[in-house]
Amino acid sequence: MNRFLIFLLIILPFQLLLSQVFEEKPPEMAGFIPERLDRIDRTIDQSIEKGEIPGAVALIARNGTIAYHKSFGKADIESDRDMKKDDIFRIASMTKAVTTVGVMLLYEQGHFELGDRLSKFIPEFKSPAVYAGYDSVNNVVKTEPAGSEIRIIDLLTHTAGIGYPFIKNDLSDSYETAGIIDGLTAGDKNLKSQMMRLAEQPLLFEPGERFEYGLNTDLLGYFCEVISGKPLDRFFAEDIFTPLKMNDTYFYLPEDKQGRLVTLYAWLEDKGLVVSDGTESSIKLDNPDYPVAGAKSYFSGGAGLSSTAYDYARFIQMLLNTGELEGARILSRKSVELLEQPIVDTDDDGKPEIGLGFFVINDLGQYGELGSKGAYSWGGAFYTSYWIDPSENLIGVFMSQVRPARTDISNRFRILVYQALQ
Repeated sequence: MNRFLIFLLIILPFQLLLSQVFEEKPPEMAGFIPERLDRIDRTIDQSIEKGEIPGAVALIARNGTIAYHKSFGKADIESDRDMKKDDIFRIASMTKAVTTVGVMLLYEQGHFELGDRLSKFIPEFKSPAVYAGYDSVNNVVKTEPAGSEIRIIDLLTHTAGIGYPFIKNDLSDSYETAGIIDGLTAGDKNLKSQMMRLAEQPLLFEPGERFEYGLNTDLLGYFCEVISGKPLDRFFAEDIFTPLKMNDTYFYLPEDKQGRLVTLYAWLEDKGLVVSDGTESSIKLDNPDYPVAGAKSYFSGGAGLSSTAYDYARFIQMLLNTGELEGARILSRKSVELLEQPIVDTDDDGKPEIGLGFFVINDLGQYGELGSKGAYSWGGAFYTSYWIDPSENLIGVFMSQVRPARTDISNRFRILVYQALQ
């Protein structure tokens, strides 16, 4: 047998695996025990019956095929509208993964290094100061020059010294006074003007010093606009969503898809599930009809997208496939390899668990639940979540729409997925 034929016999099956159509097949073909997958149905149904969530859509894929994709309960309780598999959810911080991929896509085009100073591209962030004290009415009155500047990698790992207004920190009052938003608004705001306001704020600490969850990824969204020369919605649509055939993912829904948006609920101690008016939690929505109503001008790289379980599964399947799906290559294998690495420790236990935009299981024993070392994930504020498990060639997506919530059903969904593996 000649060498070329041997090469074809080895390489072609691998290439076919990567480019195969992402579609549903019997769970046995993906290595699941069907009877054990039934436990997922019962558990989600019980959560709905208890009044913890109005409904949900759950999806599992393994070895490149969808093994489980079901809808449960109601998309809108008042109108008795059943949840459907193609219903659209506000995915909030699950937007961060898309922005991270956008940054890496531009990185691969040679525009910058991850260790570059942000001020090379957005000069307003040059020579930052670090917060050092408030006065009696919470005005920042003391700052000190930072010893270093924010780097791109600091934003990706949430170590830039930037917080969120809705998470109490030494600068949250200052952010609110300056009119800096968490990322979700129906108001007439835009990404550039908000990031210019953020540039005027001091940092919470020296860049790179420690982890602090904040507006880092909104700033990366603006960075993508500067580097690509496109508004963030167009950059995502042209460079990520269209190649991946993510036909239902938007910052603001077109009119013909607005009827598929799931109603946002809040779980209140004295009332149970009620339709959210946007004020029940620390994340305030100035219009609970977001992303349907309003000015539709702010493209939050950290929180603004809405999507379906299937669309988002296509996105994370691309990452599981080391950057490619159905012939569309978004990232290189080496960039995805870097995304999978834990870099920053969040609780001083010596075990890093935050990577470039993802939580990574670095120690399965410390994690203490079913899972895999190296699996990486994130979630959204309105009760959506996902994970990617390279060692099991597995992805999972769970979507409901409740904030605040009183349930851990999304975590139990993940456990039930693992117990169903053959």
